[in-house]
Amino acid sequence: MNQNDTRLQVMWNRLLAVVEEQGQALIRAAFSPIVRECGDISAGIFDAQGRMLAQAVTGTPGHINTMAEAVKTLRARFAMADMQPGDIYMTNDPWIASGHLNDFLLMMPVFHRGAVIGFTSCTSHLVDLGGLGMGPEGSDIFDEGLLIPPCKLVDQGAVNGLLLDIVKANSRDPIANEGDIYALIACCEAGARRLSGMMDEFGIDDLDALADHIIDTSRRGTLAAIADLPKGIFQSTLVIDGYESPITLQAALTIAEDHLLLDFAGTSACSAKGINVPLNYATAYAVFALRCIIGSDIPNNAGSLGLFRVVAPEGCILNAVAPSPVAMRHTIGQMTPDLVYGCLTQALPGQVPAEGASCMYDLPLRHVPEAVGRGDTEFALELVFNGGTGARPDFDGLSATAFPSGVWGSQIETTEAAAPVLITKRELHPDSGGVGRMRGGLGQSIALKSSKDEDIMLFLSVERINTPAAGRHCGGAGAPGRIRLGAQGADLPGKGTVRIPAGTTLLFETPGGGGFGNPTERTPAAVARDIADGLISLEAAQQLYGAKP
Repeated sequence: MNQNDTRLQVMWNRLLAVVEEQGQALIRAAFSPIVRECGDISAGIFDAQGRMLAQAVTGTPGHINTMAEAVKTLRARFAMADMQPGDIYMTNDPWIASGHLNDFLLMMPVFHRGAVIGFTSCTSHLVDLGGLGMGPEGSDIFDEGLLIPPCKLVDQGAVNGLLLDIVKANSRDPIANEGDIYALIACCEAGARRLSGMMDEFGIDDLDALADHIIDTSRRGTLAAIADLPKGIFQSTLVIDGYESPITLQAALTIAEDHLLLDFAGTSACSAKGINVPLNYATAYAVFALRCIIGSDIPNNAGSLGLFRVVAPEGCILNAVAPSPVAMRHTIGQMTPDLVYGCLTQALPGQVPAEGASCMYDLPLRHVPEAVGRGDTEFALELVFNGGTGARPDFDGLSATAFPSGVWGSQIETTEAAAPVLITKRELHPDSGGVGRMRGGLGQSIALKSSKDEDIMLFLSVERINTPAAGRHCGGAGAPGRIRLGAQGADLPGKGTVRIPAGTTLLFETPGGGGFGNPTERTPAAVARDIADGLISLEAAQQLYGAKP
């Protein structure tokens, strides 16, 4: 490595530190628990062409990888010659941003010595944008809340007050929305300020040389990783719960010499319910899954992302077109990694994890309609809980862990402080991980109820109730999820609107991950450790692993 390359590498490392500080600014300033406590965000730095150079480590693939394309769209929509210092642009258009109305995406041009040298961008989830809210019951996008086309949110440092008033007027939690929007603004400004300062420190007037170095280096590394793969077409089918009926997800992965193409042809048509997925969001998670296996040590940027392409027929559930309802697009979008891994396990047998819970157990809660005006607590809250991941070739699955979303689980104390909700139990669910040489990760058992004499509305849209995570290479399936009202209540379907009566406890179990390998090959020491840790029962150990009493 010559002296110039060394200098560029040092600047690249510094850029990664800058963007991480940018992401932390958003988390620390946010009002909503799902942002502040769960990290449902993205933050990135882009060059003047709109190419993503760096992303914050904290963030979800659904935000990060859609942001990588959305900045290109916004940059093309607004003339750079008209941009002024302090300007910030935004949209929540699901087909531009990250797939549903509740995610706001901002883009800020960064000025250095009087010229636009790049952009900062970020995305985060706003808890309520009106309409039917965060549930699957909308018949189209207009039912689901307020859609804001690409526009200028901040004009030379002055926030668009009318736009902010419109957002607040269309929300059940206007204070949180306003605070989260200012947190997004602060995120963009922090990144822009640090980026310009870095350029002063290194004495550069533009990012051109650094951007080319980052993108070319990442592209070369990804090409080398692809070159090591077997070439051909590998197909996979995944049947999931769906809403009205089971849904078939179909994929064909073409591994060529210099790129990968994933085609979702054969996937079921769109649903009449709000579980449809815009292609940008399906692409984000599908490519993330591929990158976890292929070139996983290469930073995520325009260079490494550019060699992966995803296509799908218009109107299939992974390529929903406007005005399809998409509020709960993550329910199915986050299942695409398991679909992708079904293809990759054929190309790389023995190297791909088993299926996991995948879809996060997202539990949007709010007051009942009649609470307004009668003195009951008015609130909107979105809780996130996770199941177990699939076992890996050489390691057990991770319990109660967010994959692929990366969204951390909601905290009990924060939840109870933010809304009239009391969580009476939260613990790992023994025996929920699929058996195998490597055991699947465990799900959770959680119980919650209203902390007041008031009913609560719950908007369910989860998966793995009817179709549990499959094991791989003789590994067993993980336990399915389960939801019910009260210990003696009937099991509830995974999707729909549920009223939780005052005094009644909502009980739900998140799914476990599938196992990997033949369970007879699990070592007695590993089984004994699982028993001692309370992860599997003695009875299950005897029946499934042949443990001696």
